[in-house]
Amino acid sequence: MAGGAAHPGAELLAFERFLDSSLQPLVYGYGRGSLRELRAREFGRLAGTVYLDHAGTTLFPQSQITSFMKDLMENVYGNPHSQNISSKLTHDTVEQVRFRILAHFRTSPEDYTVIFTSGSTAALKLVAEAFPWVSPGPEGSGSCLCYLTDSHTSVVGMRKVTAARDVTCIPVRPEDMWSAERQDAAAAGDPAGQPPHLFCYPAQSNFSGTRYPLAWIGEVQSGRRRPASRPGQWFVLLDAAAFVGTSPLDLSVHQADFVPLSFYKIFGFPTGLGALLVKNRSAAKLRKTYFGGGTAAAYLAGDDFYVPRESVAERFEDGTISFLDVIALKHGFDALERLTGGMESIRQHTFTLAQYTYAALSSLRYPNGAPVVQIYSDSEFSSPEVQGPVISFNVLDDHGNIVGYSQVDKMASLHNIHVRTGCFCNTGACQRHLGISDEMVKKHLQAGHVCGDDVDLIDGQTTGCVRISFGYMSTLEDAQAFLRFIIATRLRPSHGQPLPLATPGEAGAPPRESEAQNAVPATRVRGSPSPQEDASPHSGVWNNSPTAFNAEDLCPPLLEATGPQQTTLENAADVPDGDLRSHVVTNLYLYPIKSCAAFEVTRWPLGSQGLLYDRSWMVVNHNGICLSQKQEPRLCLIQPFIDLQRRIMVIKAQGMEPIEVPLEENSEQVRICQSKVCADRVNTYDCGEKISNWLSKFFGRPYHLIKQSSDFQRNAKKKYGKDQSARTTAALSLVNEAQYLLINRSSILELQQQLSTSRENGKELFPMNNLISRFRANIITNGTRAFEEEKWDEISVGSLRFQVLGPCHRCQMICIDQQTGQRNQDVFQKLSERRERKVEFGVYLMHTSLDLSSPCYLSVGSQVLPLLKENIEHHDIPATEKSQDAIS
Repeated sequence: MAGGAAHPGAELLAFERFLDSSLQPLVYGYGRGSLRELRAREFGRLAGTVYLDHAGTTLFPQSQITSFMKDLMENVYGNPHSQNISSKLTHDTVEQVRFRILAHFRTSPEDYTVIFTSGSTAALKLVAEAFPWVSPGPEGSGSCLCYLTDSHTSVVGMRKVTAARDVTCIPVRPEDMWSAERQDAAAAGDPAGQPPHLFCYPAQSNFSGTRYPLAWIGEVQSGRRRPASRPGQWFVLLDAAAFVGTSPLDLSVHQADFVPLSFYKIFGFPTGLGALLVKNRSAAKLRKTYFGGGTAAAYLAGDDFYVPRESVAERFEDGTISFLDVIALKHGFDALERLTGGMESIRQHTFTLAQYTYAALSSLRYPNGAPVVQIYSDSEFSSPEVQGPVISFNVLDDHGNIVGYSQVDKMASLHNIHVRTGCFCNTGACQRHLGISDEMVKKHLQAGHVCGDDVDLIDGQTTGCVRISFGYMSTLEDAQAFLRFIIATRLRPSHGQPLPLATPGEAGAPPRESEAQNAVPATRVRGSPSPQEDASPHSGVWNNSPTAFNAEDLCPPLLEATGPQQTTLENAADVPDGDLRSHVVTNLYLYPIKSCAAFEVTRWPLGSQGLLYDRSWMVVNHNGICLSQKQEPRLCLIQPFIDLQRRIMVIKAQGMEPIEVPLEENSEQVRICQSKVCADRVNTYDCGEKISNWLSKFFGRPYHLIKQSSDFQRNAKKKYGKDQSARTTAALSLVNEAQYLLINRSSILELQQQLSTSRENGKELFPMNNLISRFRANIITNGTRAFEEEKWDEISVGSLRFQVLGPCHRCQMICIDQQTGQRNQDVFQKLSERRERKVEFGVYLMHTSLDLSSPCYLSVGSQVLPLLKENIEHHDIPATEKSQDAIS
């Protein structure tokens, strides 16, 4: 496909042609003005973003929050359990919201009660604990819990409560429920006096979007359709959490006994608030055990005397409800109806987008005719009655092999497309659609895979898939941007063009082309052309600032070389291939500020956590959250320089005056704070208002610079070493995984050649130094074979010994050009193809032993002696080499 030409089967399906070919009338938009105008007015924060995880949570409109905040500013809402005026206002407002909820679901307080919970999971737990289960005994087999295997984890988890009461639990496959014979109601017998049973099923599968018949509710309750052959009275719990976000639910027709839901699925805000809608006839059977504040009409502290309140809601709402969040629901309903006209309009709009995307995805083919995706569905997206606006799929290569969902997710994020991956807390549906057996699930767990991680392929078997889902504010442009992403990454390579991710000039956006040309290089690779050699002499680059530094130049008193002259880079490059001594260090980099530009040195001291001051600082937002280039690509344009002699770090950026930061904290003025790095909580201190203002001015939003406290010890989660009794734990700075990262120039060269061969006319668009800088390693070597470093067990650099901990799993940051901040997916995609869909590059290292009683150094030109994993003997190190990098 030279030049990016598309073959038949790679074109984007025209929306007009899709509408014309539809056998049913389809509705797009709400007929109340332009959907584009609605997006611009209410969801301006989505500019440049394609959000396709509405099944996870939908998004709130701006007017909803504005209206809610105005309400809070103009009224005083007190605790509803008090009797004062402000409390009475809260109580009455909450009761009005209860009525509004029931009206939304087309029922009334005469038939249903709203019990507020923290979410649908809490509502399910409430039913499991309060349902009148009957344990088996001499008179019968007792109660039974049945649930559809295509159910959320929170439904399946109910079985742990019933198991404690010796109640039978029966999982029911969807195909068995579909084929269950319908019986006459009279044949079902009189349920009076027989044990109660509970059948749980989702109105909409959160995995595939399949919508199961609401008619099952009445059929199971009447005994005409039985999930299990058990005599008794059947109650039905309808898990509506995934359904009600994009579809109306009429409880006057489909009167389920229990309906759990979460409001953020409908409105996006508030979160942490749900409800259990209980049919009043069924509520009387629920048994309450624990009682909390507000639920008791009367009780004694010194005697077992307790009388619950008469109201069902008050009886089950332990403690004070989240009353301000309940009040926010009123503004959610108002906004939803004002913007869309109601749930039926939302159902039609979202289904139209889903059906179009399904049709377009299904039509995509490789040149050999193989499908590009495999979609997991129980329907053909024929109508919104049988299918919700959810598409779950896996991307395939042209041989039919699954491309891991984690890789698809990372590629999507490069296009600023937000999707969901994994099994979506629905193992039953995941197993059924992906063909994963029970034994495979257990095997995957033993291999280290757990729910929610990014382990996507184990022994060629997928562990999950990709899910996209639409919400009421989703647009045709969202759907087509996603489809173009699939076409571009699978069928039509971009040939090195940068990704248009955000409007130039916006905070956090990649710089304009003119700015990119003037951007400061993050690194310079010694022995290869400088990124700026072709730049204009008036480009504004700091040509008077050296890129590679020698620690001797920065701090002479610390260094007194006693060993022989080190091997120069030029001499090292001439060593014959295959010689064990042909490996030398060609470049050294440290990254003083996490995710910012590299600081290249020719010789540098080591600390207990790696190269001295490597990843000692990080930039955080106003909430103290660590930033990376994934969120803020322009971090790579921040250049730190360490001056050991003056004990300062100088920070530079284009268009900014340089600023200095002390290397160590002032214990008298330090302000200790806490942050997180890779789920580890670390003690840090704020580097002050001056640097915060500098960063905020550069990025256009409030940022702070913080440094890991010198007295804080952060250790790697794993212990390393062959001897179990002598295994050690690595001390870490603010790095993600390990103390050092090493990459091999031969590996880079092979990747460069792969990228060049896929370019039109073989044009090189990724110079060696550009690729090296993307992988942000500490140590660069000139190995003899590509990826040989992955076979090493240990290496020696002079007298320093390092254990190889394993490969570095790469994220989408390697797609960011470290000189410009622009993103391009080619590197990630090509590496994924080269590494058989495992995006790994470089290896992690850890000190095996380090005596810090005297300074130790790493130097460019030092010899690297690897020990292969299959070897058991260590190479002897000549005495003359031992003194090169360990100077006392």
